[in-house]
Amino acid sequence: MCLGVPGRIVERWQADDGALLARADFAGEERVIRLNYLPDLQVGDHVIVHAGFALTRLDAEEAARTVALMREVGLLAEEPA
Repeated sequence: MCLGVPGRIVERWQADDGALLARADFAGEERVIRLNYLPDLQVGDHVIVHAGFALTRLDAEEAARTVALMREVGLLAEEPA
């Protein structure tokens, strides 16, 4: 079973080979992701990613609720003070 932690796009660019890439922040951990399936995502958008590909766009409120619930049940570390 996989857990989809919401991430927020903090940077996006097009690679030399034409691939659309982004850097996303997942509760304090940043990863490079591919935007093949959601090429219209912009900086500030929230997403669920699987296997490095953005698959679902979330609104900011849903992303915040999901991260808070994951922290509450111990699936994510508490937010730094």
